[in-house]
Amino acid sequence: MSLPPLSLRARITALTAATAVLAAVAVGYTVAAADDDGRKPDSATAGVTLDEAPGLYHAARKGDVRAAPYSPSGTGTAAGARSRNTGLSCDRFYASGASAVCISSHPGLAQKTKVRVLDRKLNTRKTVVVGGIPNRARVSPSGRMVAWTLFVSGDSYASSSFSTRTGILDTRTGYLVKNVETLQLYLEGRRYHAPDVNYWGITFADDDNRFYATVATKGKTYLVEGDMKTWKARTLRRNAECPSLSPDGTRIAFKKRVREGARDPWRLHVLDLRTMRETPVAETRSVDDQAAWLDGSTLAYALPGRAKGASDIWTVPAGPSAAGPRLLLSDASSPSMVVAGG
Repeated sequence: MSLPPLSLRARITALTAATAVLAAVAVGYTVAAADDDGRKPDSATAGVTLDEAPGLYHAARKGDVRAAPYSPSGTGTAAGARSRNTGLSCDRFYASGASAVCISSHPGLAQKTKVRVLDRKLNTRKTVVVGGIPNRARVSPSGRMVAWTLFVSGDSYASSSFSTRTGILDTRTGYLVKNVETLQLYLEGRRYHAPDVNYWGITFADDDNRFYATVATKGKTYLVEGDMKTWKARTLRRNAECPSLSPDGTRIAFKKRVREGARDPWRLHVLDLRTMRETPVAETRSVDDQAAWLDGSTLAYALPGRAKGASDIWTVPAGPSAAGPRLLLSDASSPSMVVAGG
């Protein structure tokens, strides 16, 4: 038996109610995606904090963020070293000073990334949801500034079809830049505009204002120095990607393209910012990663592991050295050195 048709008033009432529900859901999602302020913070289920477990933080194969002991002499951490689970799950993780950042794929029809900014207890302070695939993450030495890079098309820097989107959050003021492509760019001294400009791999100086990044345009890459206050950036040199500023702020580790059109095109170098002289490190394999400084003389980075989709963390001296690369942790990525007290 068929049901009687709804009256016009009933139809209008039902439509109004459904619209209100959809609007409420949309507003609720927008608020949740934009900011966690005012809500009870999420915490790491294992209770591990940055102060309780200083050392080498990293993402394990399934994304579990763990802390392993580390000593500059190299005796404190080795492949298979015992580590502690934070309870976090991240595609990329980085911690410094008063903050940490965890970026991970966000479920949905479109490719999105959830960016979670955490305090030293690994409680969530703020959440931002942005379009793209997780790629890079960095925090300034003080913990005030947080940055991330996402792929929005393609999934490899080796491809000519990739496109990135890089964001910055000032945790003190709440100022959010979802896409740094609005920077006033000066390329080799001249104001530059082009629709194909891409930025990625930000690293911050200790003044929470100056930063370095990669910019790509017309098939070339450049190391740029940016200024948050003036919102300007200038190129420093060509052929430099994924910069990482040393703890003393005098050197930048970066990957340099040494083979065009090759499957493994990059080689890690260190640039002296005072002399602008670059030095290749003892790692001769191609490193497609933003290296991290474990101390003033040691770099850590990820290379593909034995298992499909897995990676291992290796270290190498940051300057000329007879010592070659050393395996630090198996089935790990996103190295980040954390010290007690920030």
